[in-house]
Amino acid sequence: MRAAIYRTTGPARDVLELVELAVPAPQAGEVRVAISASGVNPTDWKARAGLTGRAPDGFQVPHHDGVGRVDAIGPGVTGLTVGQRVWLYLAAAENPYGTAAEFAVVPAHKVVPLPDNASDELGACLGVPALTAAYCLGGDPSAVHGRTVLVAGGAGAVGHFAIEFAKHAGAQVITTVSSEEKGELARAAGADLVLNYREENVAKRILESVGKVDRVVEVALGANIDTDAAVLAPNATIAVYAGEAEQPRIPILPLAVANATIQFALMYTVSADDFKRLLSWTSAAIEANALSALPVSDYGLDEIIAAQEAVEKGAVGKVLVRP
Repeated sequence: MRAAIYRTTGPARDVLELVELAVPAPQAGEVRVAISASGVNPTDWKARAGLTGRAPDGFQVPHHDGVGRVDAIGPGVTGLTVGQRVWLYLAAAENPYGTAAEFAVVPAHKVVPLPDNASDELGACLGVPALTAAYCLGGDPSAVHGRTVLVAGGAGAVGHFAIEFAKHAGAQVITTVSSEEKGELARAAGADLVLNYREENVAKRILESVGKVDRVVEVALGANIDTDAAVLAPNATIAVYAGEAEQPRIPILPLAVANATIQFALMYTVSADDFKRLLSWTSAAIEANALSALPVSDYGLDEIIAAQEAVEKGAVGKVLVRP
């Protein structure tokens, strides 16, 4: 099979290569998926660059997320059939066979049926961003039903799904963006109030327009903590899903007055029980047509370097690699 790999970490142009690998056979508890599209996330290029861990043992096929059809099933796997459309998440976690290849072999619990009403593009966009968004919203629709949610960076992949999950759950959603182009994406996702943080006093606008918020889905805690603290309702939660090089300064008094919680969201260490809840919510939202694909930029597998570099440079929408 054709596959993109890296054998050591570093810049995309120095370490990524396109090779032929033997098609792996699924072992007990594993599933082999014929990949239709591989979704690229920031965590993928950061792992390849060496920012999140050690170099691979031998080789690593990158990318956690993807969509395709079940090609073979290992012993002991139930609930999936050959030919079934599926989406994958965290495929490359502790596994050399990520989704940037013609086939991926992954543990069966990371292979999720994709309903007929969902496009391949949506399937490839889900994975880490959608599950992170659901986790940041409390993992269950009841956590945000009837509440007010602030989503920082509503045009990003996590922000996009956070808006859609929250609206599907019956929340009022405010989001921040940095441009009109991104504002259009956030409005299309269903945000009730879209604020350009480069042009407006976000805290003032929120308090004037909707009052205080019950939950914040936060992409940049250091940059936004003062704004967040200013708009928190009592017992609110700030759910942080992205790391920053600079350590944030925490305003203790306003957070204490709000009896606030700062929660961190890293999918690699989420419990199995929490994943069951996240997958249940995600599947229900897909069935209800509540989730949509981001605008897609397509690359071929032989363009893997350009695809990863596009995400590294902050591409708007979703970068997909097609084997």
